Amino acid sequence: MQHRMKEFTMEQNDIDALIARVPAMRISTIDANGYPYTVCVHYIRYDGCFYFHGLPQGEKLDNIARCPKVCLEISELTRIMKEDLPLPCDADAEYESVVVRGDAEVVKDISEKAKVLGLIIDKYVPEMSGFTLPDNMLRGTAVVKVTPVSITGKYHK
Repeated sequence: MQHRMKEFTMEQNDIDALIARVPAMRISTIDANGYPYTVCVHYIRYDGCFYFHGLPQGEKLDNIARCPKVCLEISELTRIMKEDLPLPCDADAEYESVVVRGDAEVVKDISEKAKVLGLIIDKYVPEMSGFTLPDNMLRGTAVVKVTPVSITGKYHK
């Protein structure tokens, strides 16, 4: 375990608070050539899993179909600590960061998709809560579920 993880491990309630507070996460998949591919997505955490939505085709989904193992990263940089430093390399960052390793799958069940998309609307467009998505939108939107295998968090202050 790296030094900062030993010394600055986040408690579960702090991990949960960061996940609830931060509006976007990064997901890393592995492309056809074995390289990481990372993009930022909006997400929700529901019933212990992470969900995001998007177009029904693209590199993320191709990568997940080939290899469902993914990594999620949720972080918040509070400030750069640079006061009274003798050297520029003594500057440091104040942050919280959560890393989720898990298995991704495209949600096929229409009722699960509708539930998740409703929760995404509740989170990001609360003034439209309760909006019923038309069937063509449900079928034309991909929803990905990530079931965590491990969740770790670290901070520095």
